[in-house]
Amino acid sequence: MTAAPNGGPVLLSGGNPQIPKGDGDAPVRAYIAAMPGWTCDLGRRLDDLVVRTVPDVRKAVRWNSPFYGIEGQGWFLSFHVFTRYVKVTFFRGTALEPMPPGGTARSGDVRWIDIHQDDALDEALMVAWVRQAAALPGWTP
Repeated sequence: MTAAPNGGPVLLSGGNPQIPKGDGDAPVRAYIAAMPGWTCDLGRRLDDLVVRTVPDVRKAVRWNSPFYGIEGQGWFLSFHVFTRYVKVTFFRGTALEPMPPGGTARSGDVRWIDIHQDDALDEALMVAWVRQAAALPGWTP
């Protein structure tokens, strides 16, 4: 992990932790531990929710973000820290019911939800999205 002058991880623009690419639980845990302030607790909640919902989930860090997928099927979810929110991205989000709110004409199948500090996390809805997303063919770079 890259260290800042104070010994902690380097935070990129917007507060996203700079974590080296890696596979498995350890790099994802390092990313979550490095998430600043309130985002760290949210990262732990999201990770726990995904693991409880999809016990055979595959984890990795790519492009300074944790990715979740199914072996042989690709990635179905990722999240990323921004200055005022955490963006949870579903790579086949247009197939989810209800469809996550974030998306543009240029984002193709991708949809997301931005979670701000004072937002209540709708865990039931998030579990439904995660369950649906994990059952779909995932994104493969």
